[in-house]
Amino acid sequence: MPKPITKVLVANRGEIAVRVMRTCRELGIATVAVYSELDRNALHVRFADEAYALGGQTAAESYLNIEAILDAIRQSGADGVHPGYGFFSENADFAQAISDLGVAWIGPPSASIVVMGDKISSRIAAAAAGVESVPGTTEMISNVAEIHAFGAQFGYPIAIKAAYGGGGRGMKVVPSESEAAACLESAQRESTAYFGRDECYMERYLTRPRHIELQVFCDQHGNGIYLGDRDCSTQRRHQKLIEEAPAPALPAETRVAMGEAAVKVALACGYVGAGTVEMLYQDGDFFFLEMNTRLQVEHCVTEEVTGLDLVALQIRVAQGEKLTIKQNKVVCNGHAIEVRINAEDSAKGFMPSPGTITRLRIPSGPGVRWDGGYEEGDTISQYYDNLVGKLIVWAPDRDRAIKRILRALDEFEIVGVKTTIPAHRVLLATDDFASANHSTKWVEDEIDNSLFINPDAPVVSGDDTGERLIERSMPVEVNGKRFSVKVWVPEGAMSAPSVGGAGNAKARPRAAGSSGGAGGSGSGTVAAPMQGTILKILVEAGDAVEIGQNLLVLEAMKMENNIAAEKTGTVKEVLANVGESVGAGDTLIVIE
Repeated sequence: MPKPITKVLVANRGEIAVRVMRTCRELGIATVAVYSELDRNALHVRFADEAYALGGQTAAESYLNIEAILDAIRQSGADGVHPGYGFFSENADFAQAISDLGVAWIGPPSASIVVMGDKISSRIAAAAAGVESVPGTTEMISNVAEIHAFGAQFGYPIAIKAAYGGGGRGMKVVPSESEAAACLESAQRESTAYFGRDECYMERYLTRPRHIELQVFCDQHGNGIYLGDRDCSTQRRHQKLIEEAPAPALPAETRVAMGEAAVKVALACGYVGAGTVEMLYQDGDFFFLEMNTRLQVEHCVTEEVTGLDLVALQIRVAQGEKLTIKQNKVVCNGHAIEVRINAEDSAKGFMPSPGTITRLRIPSGPGVRWDGGYEEGDTISQYYDNLVGKLIVWAPDRDRAIKRILRALDEFEIVGVKTTIPAHRVLLATDDFASANHSTKWVEDEIDNSLFINPDAPVVSGDDTGERLIERSMPVEVNGKRFSVKVWVPEGAMSAPSVGGAGNAKARPRAAGSSGGAGGSGSGTVAAPMQGTILKILVEAGDAVEIGQNLLVLEAMKMENNIAAEKTGTVKEVLANVGESVGAGDTLIVIE
């Protein structure tokens, strides 16, 4: 008889932790949260039945601290662990450690994670199952010469990918031989920061593919099915912006062939639970890309068209229950679209935008769903992923789903951080999206990003300079009583408050007239556009620089951001240091 799970510890944070807890609550299962020092009062902590401190600020110090999480499991008496996505969701050692405690792991066996979590061995497994992959290597990259040799054989561009990663983290595209070394170094550094390992492999980079996913489910009794497909082609920095189900404009026979291939891959590695097989589709052909051994961010659109709760299904499978859904009974009704609302300034190349949410109004109405990780007054930290939440709509057909998501986005209000909402509005309204004439390269190669203007900062009335205003909450004291007052100030007049890093960042004078971007309207003062950590400095005092030349690399919200010069001249001063935490508006480099 299956052993029921009665208390689930969610080894994650943000919207996915809340999402899992909601299903647990409906099933009568108690929930346990874990939290870092910065997340002491986060939404997932407030939502859970009980919560345990992990200590530390960064992910490595907290959510990636195995011993701290294992200790929380012991203290809480949890008999199930759900990893969410990211962090330990695809870590075989963590999965095994949970199983060794005698606790139900709501995910695949560690052996399956080993095979599919390593992108190289997953390619080998797919080939054994008769499923073709994109041409690439089946060994880790040991030096840059191997990239040069691969490029000589298959040409450029080449994709370098984190072998133990996913979601675009640790992926870099090598446009030419001369840039191979820098791309490899960056991929390894980002992979280590997000997944704790730096192994990478490479493959041919397709010119204009669509990204199609198959949602698979397997039980502990050898049964496997796929629950339709999703299109996740609208991406930037190899991370998804918009997802929809089912994938539009896909031939029926190709849809079935891809689904059957996905189940073959899953069963071939003894898979159990929810998984996603990712394919690249181009010119009528499809290639196995990788398998994500976890629940996906975009699982919601599959839920909307199938009417299934995938988290509940995960829990049932983890309890040892058999799948009761037969493949010929899987029916997808209507069309669902999801947009990821990230704390990023889409008008500035999707630059991370950490900060405090001072106003949040969520859209509603027929067919509208919000899976969020923050509420009004919560702070989005530079130390974690920048996903605020996911807006999902369902409609009877794709055309009405597009109209509905645009309507919902018009209702959405968020102040205090820049978001990707302006980009979503532009992209969803294009003819290319409507006709499914888009690809994974579409946003970065074919769309004018200057259209992604964030409308949340009005222009000063009667100000000839047209300087933008931003909202700030400021404490004031009146007759001994403290009040919080919202004021609108020029964007360049004050820095954003330090998020969780007070005392860590060295205060620097802000450049007069700087807009907070790299160079500030072409000035010689290069300021930090956001809070983050300096990873690499590419110039030194006395160097001649050109407009657009990269000066340093700033890591924020697990993403590497190149800060470029907006003025031609000579570097007068370098005020930043590698490894240093900086705040938005801090002066980093001075050019004269």
